[in-house]
Amino acid sequence: MAVAGLYRRVLPSPPAIEFSSPEGKQLFTEALAGGTAEGFFKLISYYQTQSEPAYCGLATLAMVLNALAIDPGRTWKGPWRWFDDSMLDCCEPLEKIKSQGITFGKVACLAVCNGAQVEPFRTDQSSIEDFRERVVSCTSSEDCHLIVSYNRAVFKQTGSGHFSPIGGYHAGKDMVLILDVARFKYPPHWVPLSLLWDAMNTIDKATGHCRGFMVMSKLQKATSVLYTMSCKHENWNVVAKYLTEDLPLLLTSKNLKDVNDVLCVVFRSAPSSLRDFIKWIAEVRRQDDGSTILSEEEKGRVALKEEVLKQIRETELFKNVTGYLGFERSLCESEAPLGYTDSLADIAANVCCQGAGLLTGKIRLLNGCGKDIKLLNSVCKEPVTVVSGTVTTDGTEQMVDMLIPSSETKPSCLCDFDQNSCSGIPPSIGDGLTVLIFALPQDTWLGLKEEKLQAEMKGLTSADCLPTLLQEEVLHLQRQLYFLKADLNISPSSS
Repeated sequence: MAVAGLYRRVLPSPPAIEFSSPEGKQLFTEALAGGTAEGFFKLISYYQTQSEPAYCGLATLAMVLNALAIDPGRTWKGPWRWFDDSMLDCCEPLEKIKSQGITFGKVACLAVCNGAQVEPFRTDQSSIEDFRERVVSCTSSEDCHLIVSYNRAVFKQTGSGHFSPIGGYHAGKDMVLILDVARFKYPPHWVPLSLLWDAMNTIDKATGHCRGFMVMSKLQKATSVLYTMSCKHENWNVVAKYLTEDLPLLLTSKNLKDVNDVLCVVFRSAPSSLRDFIKWIAEVRRQDDGSTILSEEEKGRVALKEEVLKQIRETELFKNVTGYLGFERSLCESEAPLGYTDSLADIAANVCCQGAGLLTGKIRLLNGCGKDIKLLNSVCKEPVTVVSGTVTTDGTEQMVDMLIPSSETKPSCLCDFDQNSCSGIPPSIGDGLTVLIFALPQDTWLGLKEEKLQAEMKGLTSADCLPTLLQEEVLHLQRQLYFLKADLNISPSSS
């Protein structure tokens, strides 16, 4: 009787040497003695097989994030916080990745979203000598890991583009150990470093860009990211192109007299999906034990987010942005500018459904999502605003809490909700647009014809004098925008 499907592939050797073979074991023993397999044990402790044929980038990233002991800040299953490839969807919908794979730039963006320090290098931006140096540095340490994006065909393997981490280096043979995350297909194996460089130094036909490698390490600060750039909507590339390419050209064609004029051009000319591009991140937790007490970790994370929010609202740029939005709202009372709503009830509905998706790991729409807004009276100094939701999935109900950062700010035109219902103002359109403008390259404003206005915009949007936490938040968004710009006008490549 015929059996459908495939059971593994024979590893083409040469050029590869299987890790578990006698020669592979000897290479590992010698690499370990030479000090260039130090990162292996952390990686192998979290080695996982990609859960979908096109999830190699996600599985590689989840493995490295876990090896770096980065806390995802959200649950995987039960009470456990853990990275799994099914959770990495903040930059691209999982259904799209499942069918098309993910690009080099999106993997780097995902890594930044999830608390990693990333240094990406395409082969046309590096050299084989630099690559070898980075390999030696990473394999000699437990504090950083190296991910490679390469074409399997160079190794005589089936398939094309693929991602996997490097687990070791043999200096004498100049060979690297690839911990292949497609373990259903090929086992871990050693390959010549020069041949791996050739496999990376290929053009991804779907993108038109060279492949490459990235060095990942853990950010030496608490994970307190409040905002992120989302590519989950179809027109993310239109927004990214507008912000990085179209807007600077647009500003050169206008005779603008003041900051309000500039903001008018920035926001009125923007694609309608701008509102979906900048998102704030809520912390989600299950109501497993009905506890109303926040842990020290939860309090610390919320406090950092609230400090970032407070710092945003103390900037001159925020005052200008909210002033402009107040003017826009006065012209059209029936509709918030750019389609935003700032009421806590609307925020609750959106955050609840986002949080439900994170908790259940579902990539389809949930059957139901209820919501309730309350203050969590805990041992905290101040009460914390919490959105409580009842998530119904496949007939099973789960109560969840979303911790909402807020800042004690005087009410403005952006405050649509009852101030008695919460401890402060949660993230609003004004906050999001302010950090988005901070994240734009400084040369965005070079086309302004009035030198005085150009200098004023540069001063308002410079991150140099911002408080440290807000500087880090802006830098986080700048990195994301940089990685996304590299993927403009291209289609994701298959793994």
